[in-house]
Amino acid sequence: MPDVLDHDQLREFAERGFVVVPRAVKGDLVARASATIDAIVEREPPGDEVRGPHFYFPPADRVPDLLELLIGSPAWACAESLVGEGALEVPRQVQVALTIPPYPHRPGLPHIDGFPPEPDGRPGTFTLLAGVLLSDQHDLDAGNLWVWPGTHVTHADYFREHGPEAFFTAGGYPPVPLPEPEQVRGRPGDLLLAHHLLGHNIGGNSADRIRGTAYFRLKRRGHDPQWREFLQDPWHDYAPARDVAGWSAGEGSNSAPSRAAP
Repeated sequence: MPDVLDHDQLREFAERGFVVVPRAVKGDLVARASATIDAIVEREPPGDEVRGPHFYFPPADRVPDLLELLIGSPAWACAESLVGEGALEVPRQVQVALTIPPYPHRPGLPHIDGFPPEPDGRPGTFTLLAGVLLSDQHDLDAGNLWVWPGTHVTHADYFREHGPEAFFTAGGYPPVPLPEPEQVRGRPGDLLLAHHLLGHNIGGNSADRIRGTAYFRLKRRGHDPQWREFLQDPWHDYAPARDVAGWSAGEGSNSAPSRAAP
């Protein structure tokens, strides 16, 4: 596969707020990461009674085989192609997201990461969510992440109208019209790249296997002092995606070009 996103993938990300890159991570990296997760689970088992989501948050420097999924594969260049070469900080933490079946759950509403606020009073915003699938999630209801396409722009519109502090008063999720959700589908080694402002939530797992995904929350360098600008402008951290999609800085859904038919 190419080491960077192509024009169509950049445009898909800009319009829908996420893109899935097939086969971004080779099987040997997936196998080593899966073995690391198995060791973590053996040391800290969730318990026989646990069903549904279960998370681990190891520091990235303590789980090099997990970090290699991102920085030791084309996944890193794909992520950089959305924000600019050399513009991303290496993450300090990995989220291991498991969904243990049976878990017949269907989320009603999405959420935005970063609420409640950090101890210093700012929201825990970041630029980009990168997820490497470690289990087969090609079928529906196999622990797939649910996403609400296009809401990265809708949310920025809301925060631009009501002010970035509305992130706090809205409890982290603004009252905006929602499209129909979709389940992210893919195979082990596929890469999900999703805008921080994209509404998403945990889906159910009716499969016969535990769903596993390694998530990395990535920040463009200089993101933290500019979180207010970021919440109001979906393209603040995303100049390459903005340019390909034909938006101007600060534009939202009211001025967005119509999405091409799939």
